[in-house]
Amino acid sequence: MILDNIVAATEKRVKDAKAKLSFSELQQKVERMPTGKDFPFEQALQELDFNFICEVKKASPSKGVIAEDFPYLDIAKDYEMAGAAAISVLTEPDFFLGSPRYLQEIAEHVHIPVLRKDFIIDAYQIYEAKLWGASAILLIAAILDDETMRGFHKLADSLGLSCLVEAHDETEVLRAVNIGARIIGVNNRTLKDFTVDVSNSIRLRNLVDDSVIFVSESGLDTAADIRRLRENKIHAALMGESFMRAADKVAKLAELYGPIRPKRFAYSTNNRELIEQNYQPKVKFCGITQENTVPVLLDAQLDYVGFVFAPSKRQVTVEQAQSIARSLQDSLTTTSGDKSSSSVGVFVNEMIPTIVEIARAVPLSVVQLHGDETIAYIETLRNHLQEEQLESVQIWKAIQVQSKEDVLPWEQAPIDGLVVDAYSKEERGGTGKTMDWSLLEGVAVPYYLAGGIDLHNVARAIRRLQPYGLDMSSSLETNGQKDAKKMKTMAQIIKTVTNRC
Repeated sequence: MILDNIVAATEKRVKDAKAKLSFSELQQKVERMPTGKDFPFEQALQELDFNFICEVKKASPSKGVIAEDFPYLDIAKDYEMAGAAAISVLTEPDFFLGSPRYLQEIAEHVHIPVLRKDFIIDAYQIYEAKLWGASAILLIAAILDDETMRGFHKLADSLGLSCLVEAHDETEVLRAVNIGARIIGVNNRTLKDFTVDVSNSIRLRNLVDDSVIFVSESGLDTAADIRRLRENKIHAALMGESFMRAADKVAKLAELYGPIRPKRFAYSTNNRELIEQNYQPKVKFCGITQENTVPVLLDAQLDYVGFVFAPSKRQVTVEQAQSIARSLQDSLTTTSGDKSSSSVGVFVNEMIPTIVEIARAVPLSVVQLHGDETIAYIETLRNHLQEEQLESVQIWKAIQVQSKEDVLPWEQAPIDGLVVDAYSKEERGGTGKTMDWSLLEGVAVPYYLAGGIDLHNVARAIRRLQPYGLDMSSSLETNGQKDAKKMKTMAQIIKTVTNRC
């Protein structure tokens, strides 16, 4: 059986590795590394209602070479951009053409957890995985006895590594349960002849408690496959070939994930009602300073364009904002477009008469307050806007969130929008820092999500949080200037993930 051949080759590989770096030397290297016990691989697999582990795989015994051209790092970054929960990397060199180098470089360059996919038969390989930057390892029940599997699981735990324990049948699933596996994957491909039956993982699902993360592996390709898994309370899919062959990995994952199931609602600022609708987040690109970004902004079909009037490296004058806003409107009229971006002015502790004057001059559709403005200040600003016949101008309040309690005072405030941002002592916004998304779970008031929304995490942010809107600035820049390629890519990801028109 081919599995026996792979194990034999792995034994030789481990022996050769020990000759180059002894077990004790490897242990010493790993012991000098920080060992957290937050288990990011497990956390990632519980963030969404369904999650994908996307595999970086050059070849397999059943399919041969899958990717002649193998830009493994670009593939991994594409997976992350598509919204994968984690990345599986083959390190087995003889049958799957994997390499430790792939794992090391991918773990260094992506922000999501990485699984070492290999045939672990020796504790040495677990220490290797830790040294190379993995967050998790694969333990295959078919090649390990119970005592060894339990020992490997315990060792991985001590090193802060999660274990995906792979089973193929009822006996192996129960063995995984008995050793206390927190993640169990059922491989739909038999080890004897490599035939695939997607129903295998579904049949075995009821053997595992709901508290255990359950993963379906192999043979998955269509949205219908994923729907079946979801309907049977399976938490995640580990997929390789389908993603490897997809030219557009963002589109492929969006197709498989399916429409985002609405848990958020549209917000009516006039009567403060929550109205159910298909999920379509509002999109704002902020910190616009350059006239030459107008064509990209038009193509992006944004809801809002933000101008910063507070002291900042992105600060603009009234004249600059007027010029860009006018160019946007003129270009829209010339091209007979049907979507106009509203102008947002960002202020920090500004005098109310100055805000009103700028709102009229640009003109602004939204005033966004990023300072220490109080509810009394906001009520006064509202009155001044009404007196100047600018009652249609909305008022948004931006807050820096360190705890869930930071949101509470603003849930019933007289504002038209809440912008949640990452906390920073130095700056009021545009820091590029990603806030702790767990602080927003359960927040009832619709909000615009700011703070470190980047190309690598926007898809996952949309699926996890379903914010009312997205507010991006520094992540769209290169060397302090708005980057046309990043803006186009960001707009395209959002459109693909949300089927945004």
